Amino acid sequence: MSAKRKQSAVLRLLRGEDLELLSRELSVPAAELSAWRDAFLAAGEASLKTRPADGRDAEIGRLKAKVGDLTMANELLATKIEHLEAGRPLARRRSRS
Repeated sequence: MSAKRKQSAVLRLLRGEDLELLSRELSVPAAELSAWRDAFLAAGEASLKTRPADGRDAEIGRLKAKVGDLTMANELLATKIEHLEAGRPLARRRSRS
């Protein structure tokens, strides 16, 4: 049965038509009709849980990538500084007396 026909059957159930009568009319087991209805309702519920994408999503993604880049650059610089400091002592400042 096509998705369109399944949808039509589910909508008829949701409008209050009797499951057994619809099952006989369409020659589809009542359990299968019930499964279609449950899947239909679950998909509808899932779609309501998501929020639509807007322009902020792209900006958030760009900024997260920038934060990742900056974090990596800072970690690399910290590693370079550690290696440089391990290789030679820090120069002492001369006091101005």
